[in-house]
Amino acid sequence: MFSTSFVLSFFLLLSVPILFLLAPHILPPRQTFPIPAKDEFDDLLLFRRAASDSHHYSHLSSPNPKLKIAFLFLTNSDLYFAPLWERFFPSNRDLFNVYVHADPSVNVTHPRGVFENQFISAKRTFRASPTLISATRRLIAHALIDDPANAFFAVLSQYCIPLHSFHYVYDSIISSRSFDSSTDDSDTGLTQYGVRIRYKSFVEIISKEPRLWKRYIARGRSALLPEVPFTKFRVGSQFFVLTRRHALMVIKDRALWKKFKLPCYRADECYPEEHYFPTLLSMQDPDGCTHYTLTRVNWTSTTNGHPYTYSPAEVSPELIHQLRKSNYSSSYLFARKFSPDCLRPLLKMADKVIFQD
Repeated sequence: MFSTSFVLSFFLLLSVPILFLLAPHILPPRQTFPIPAKDEFDDLLLFRRAASDSHHYSHLSSPNPKLKIAFLFLTNSDLYFAPLWERFFPSNRDLFNVYVHADPSVNVTHPRGVFENQFISAKRTFRASPTLISATRRLIAHALIDDPANAFFAVLSQYCIPLHSFHYVYDSIISSRSFDSSTDDSDTGLTQYGVRIRYKSFVEIISKEPRLWKRYIARGRSALLPEVPFTKFRVGSQFFVLTRRHALMVIKDRALWKKFKLPCYRADECYPEEHYFPTLLSMQDPDGCTHYTLTRVNWTSTTNGHPYTYSPAEVSPELIHQLRKSNYSSSYLFARKFSPDCLRPLLKMADKVIFQD
């Protein structure tokens, strides 16, 4: 006969792995930022309007289209580098538009110039939560509705800076024959009327990453099924440049959003904005994406999930030239993350370094 103490010890040891497996299903989620039903309803109306307004429109329908890039700024603090971006944008507004989603809980200075009156109706956002997906989709929808000439949608943060002049960025995305190294230059139909015919979205899509499984089960082992099996799950950067076609895919999606808005049990592995967009676009149109981003981020040293932040002492022409180097395209076009006090040294070398291509 086994002693009572032995039996109790045995069941105690047996219960530990069982509790570990069942905990995600019986314990409340650690993430406590659910999206209010009213916000969801408002967004749904907005997305339906954007999809309806864009239904019959093609930005390549005319023989000599005037394409625009929509610059979408997502911020939960002040627009620290607005003065630098003001220097970046040309005075003529026929090639770009600017839209800002500023968290209503913070006091954001509304700068003049290109940012003036460009703040859209915004909702609260929280780090490592699906509210950041909602905010990005909201920005895209507003840009789709506002101007049918918006052909590309570049998502940026308040910590992003440009690495080139506006015209270098515009020409690289719109018409360059060599910028996208994945493009086959032997294609005789590559450009027409000075505009690239075959467009792709510049979005990072990673299928092999050491923590991929932990990120996949952050909401629960089977939470994403059946819509997203593990073999289809992808991760990547939350900052990207989408074509109009892919922008419409993003705001039309309902099935994957239903899954990715679920609360997380592993908040340290849950970054929905880094999972949703790469997974959605990889599942719907993998060949229409470059699988890399145009925004340089330094992940060699991280703090609480944040990338390395450059300080004023590090800002130099050498840093700008180093940040431009890319193994995929001819150059990175944007970079993050810079501390707010980097503005002064960046402005000092803007014209002679950053905007000199």
